[in-house]
Amino acid sequence: MSAPQKVKVSVVSQKGTCAAEHKVGDQWVINGKTPEGICLSAFNAMLPNLRVLRYGGSFPWATDPDVTTLACPDAANPVVFELRRLRE
Repeated sequence: MSAPQKVKVSVVSQKGTCAAEHKVGDQWVINGKTPEGICLSAFNAMLPNLRVLRYGGSFPWATDPDVTTLACPDAANPVVFELRRLRE
């Protein structure tokens, strides 16, 4: 198995009031540790998808095998994150 790949997480949409104060343009690079400043509820929601991308998997519905999006669990104040595998 190849080494895990880094994944860049970006906020691409935010509506309402995010309790963690995330805003469009916020970014983190995931490389095996929880990044400082990211909402734990959102991180928990994205963790399964992060693992897929880090270990070479893809999603059959995605047009780009290196990218997927998902929303945080707060439906009243949704923050949408893009997860992008960084091929090095």
